[in-house]
Amino acid sequence: MIRKATIEDVRAIHSLLKYYGERGELLARPLTGLYDHLRDFTIFTGEKPGQITGCCALQFCWEDLAEIRSLAVHPEFMNKQIGAKLLSTIFDEARKYRIKKLFTLTYRPEFFKKFGFHTIDKADLPIKIWADCITCVKFPDCDETAMLLKL
Repeated sequence: MIRKATIEDVRAIHSLLKYYGERGELLARPLTGLYDHLRDFTIFTGEKPGQITGCCALQFCWEDLAEIRSLAVHPEFMNKQIGAKLLSTIFDEARKYRIKKLFTLTYRPEFFKKFGFHTIDKADLPIKIWADCITCVKFPDCDETAMLLKL
């Protein structure tokens, strides 16, 4: 089932993002940041109570621009189209808010290319989005790929 995240989901989301963060496959988020941005998150739940099998966040940046963040699927549930279903839900949410462009910073550009994203220069993104980057452990040597999709 796909639904918006609740307070009860924060620790499971944190654990999932931490798993991939420790492997260098995405940038983990601090627990406090998850509480701050909880309304951004959509989750895919498992059969067991409290089980989060995937998550993704849509963060608004500007009147026509939003970022897809923290897309992760639990390793036991890979190749079951959970990531694709989460992205589809995020696309619908972005359209509901009349967002015209979505971007992501990713270590998995091939995945996002399947959905129509194309690689862009990070410098083409508005300065406003760099506020989070300043506190990143990889700043200023970001090794993620910037990608954009026009809805």
